[in-house]
Amino acid sequence: MNDGPRISLDSALTTLARRREQQVVVATMTALAPWRAKAGTDRDIGCVGFMGGASTFGLGIALARPDVPVWIIDGDGSLMMQLGSLVTIANAAPRRFLHVVLHNGVYDTSGAQPILVEGTVSFTGLAEAAGYARAVRFDNVESFDAALDELLEVDGPVLVELMTQATGAGYVTPAPTETRQRHALALAWPALRDALAGA
Repeated sequence: MNDGPRISLDSALTTLARRREQQVVVATMTALAPWRAKAGTDRDIGCVGFMGGASTFGLGIALARPDVPVWIIDGDGSLMMQLGSLVTIANAAPRRFLHVVLHNGVYDTSGAQPILVEGTVSFTGLAEAAGYARAVRFDNVESFDAALDELLEVDGPVLVELMTQATGAGYVTPAPTETRQRHALALAWPALRDALAGA
């Protein structure tokens, strides 16, 4: 793994935001709030309270609406929780599916503990072995920006592993008390449904 300079979360999300059109975007953990602030629309759904579930949420949307491109903004620690999703996605072979993994090497929201086998794990390698149509790793935002338009044209699921900086977000309380917060995911579905109704 690369021990040199890493991509900032802001520059990674800015690169994606410049291509934002009518995609459904499923974001999770530390990327969720900054993505909403930068490029959020009613076609977003946040994966909250279900660590590792972003890619399978996105797969369900892609299978229900194969005419709509789906982007996943995932975390390395999150994806570690459900690595089996990679083979499920590859087997389903959604055609317009971009799976971005922010690989910062730590569980950023729970105290920055290192993810398991950090330094050797390759999410690109895992996706290739699972059967994704393409899997590419980027160590700098310029290369990612230059390659992204071509990757968005690939027929089949694509995984992009971005070597990013930890945000230092710190511990996030896992059990909010407000009813609206507890059911934030359920409350978000109607907006997405309505946004897709006329598409």
